[in-house]
Amino acid sequence: MSKKILLTFCITLLLASCASVKKHNIQVTTLHPVEDLHEDIDKVYEQLQRHHPHLYQFTSKEVLDYKFDSLKKAIDEPMDSRTLYKQLAAVTKYVGQGHLSLSPPSIKFTKKERQALNKSKFDINNLNFESVDDKLIIVNARGNDSIYDNAEVLKIEDEKAKDLIDRYKKIIASDGYNTTFYNRYTGTRFMSLYVKDKGRFDSLTFTLRNLDSTFVKMYKRVLVKDTTALKKDMITSDSLTPKPKLTKAERKAKKTENKARKKYNQIYGYDRVKDEYARNLDFIGKDSTVALLKIRGFTYGNYKAFYDETFKTIDSLKTETLIIDLRNNFGGGLDQITYLYSYLTDDNFKMINPSEVNSRTPFLKSMISNSPNVIKGVFVLAAPVIATLEVLRTEKKEGVLYYKLRSSKEQEPKPLNFKGKIYVLINGNSFSASAVLSAKLHGKKRATFVGEETGGAYNGTVAGMYKFYNLPHTKVRARIPLVYMGPNNQTPIDGYGVKPDVEILPSYKDRLQSVDPELEWILEDIEEKHK
Repeated sequence: MSKKILLTFCITLLLASCASVKKHNIQVTTLHPVEDLHEDIDKVYEQLQRHHPHLYQFTSKEVLDYKFDSLKKAIDEPMDSRTLYKQLAAVTKYVGQGHLSLSPPSIKFTKKERQALNKSKFDINNLNFESVDDKLIIVNARGNDSIYDNAEVLKIEDEKAKDLIDRYKKIIASDGYNTTFYNRYTGTRFMSLYVKDKGRFDSLTFTLRNLDSTFVKMYKRVLVKDTTALKKDMITSDSLTPKPKLTKAERKAKKTENKARKKYNQIYGYDRVKDEYARNLDFIGKDSTVALLKIRGFTYGNYKAFYDETFKTIDSLKTETLIIDLRNNFGGGLDQITYLYSYLTDDNFKMINPSEVNSRTPFLKSMISNSPNVIKGVFVLAAPVIATLEVLRTEKKEGVLYYKLRSSKEQEPKPLNFKGKIYVLINGNSFSASAVLSAKLHGKKRATFVGEETGGAYNGTVAGMYKFYNLPHTKVRARIPLVYMGPNNQTPIDGYGVKPDVEILPSYKDRLQSVDPELEWILEDIEEKHK
């Protein structure tokens, strides 16, 4: 009897899941009545007013009210969720906070469909893009697609790449009045913007130009069950030969090797998808007087071990000049940049000011709004304890609520802090935490900046923790940042990024010739100063 009950329960659960998927897909693809669309617009604005601590920093309440009202008046006929997302994003961008974003709802799949998709292969994921000289080009492609590096993308399907980029610039937000972020971001994140625009697709056709040759390249999503030929091509005589049995000593050596590789990958922040490390240290020239520290993001891995090891090496080699490359670094954790900065100064410091919030429990709001239902239940049960701890971290002064983060506490410099000359490479994709670090170094006149104005604002940004809100009718999702954080050295001109001491913009010709003009200028400047 118990087996029958269990079977009945499983079948009921499966049918309910399928019905839920069907209901969701109908809701996100149907045309919504005008009154429902207007209600969703009102709801998202209410959420912004309730949770966003610097909503009117760059656009006044009067102007923002007008833009939301104008959008409602312009919508006088039904539309689907994706169309509302595009029109609403063109309004929320005026908040001027790059961490605020909207996403259209995706089609859901049944368990069987998800299993099939997990076994599919879509080589379009091998491509990376960049916008340079008003062109969309392929860069750092992986696998067999590496032969398309530096090819210009002329069209995707029947639309010009330039038209698509111009369209996407109108619906993404930057920090303040900055424009360099638009140019860089629309290139680097082109495919994610394209998916938001078009929805799911199983094939895509590119028209490419490489030097004087123009050609068409098609990508298709291929299921494993249709790739028997591909599997056969992968079978070689080596793979058919039985592998020799390893001795006990060889197994031990292999285990040790794997353990060491895993530790290395953890320290350097290995990204399996991109097959690259978040952090690298190299030395330029025959000696070790010039070090190049490339940081792609302040996210992955054991950063403390990496920076401890890095600056120990730099100190032992008597390195005189350090180049920190923050180009295309979209940011990450405050704790990471605080730890790095402790190696770049010889003074006690506070990385940021106390952070402004609209609620005494931003962490709890973030966790409950962004967790799966099972985990969400855990946070709900633990809410009284978490809320109490969070309240102890908040303080109200002159009507403003402040939230204490570790990076706002006074820190000591590391004993092996670097005292030599520092150059920092920046561009429009230097955003969030990388812009905060740049602002701190710039304000202390600790480095020479080369490249392009950062996409992240000099005076800080609203980020850190997020409230995720699904609009009730269209299911468009809003990511609302909850914490305003900024370096304790501010600039009187608000709304712009850290501007370089030497502005250098790479060209398409530089990419074709594998030239890095920003880095070359720094190396020439070092040589001049040595002379």
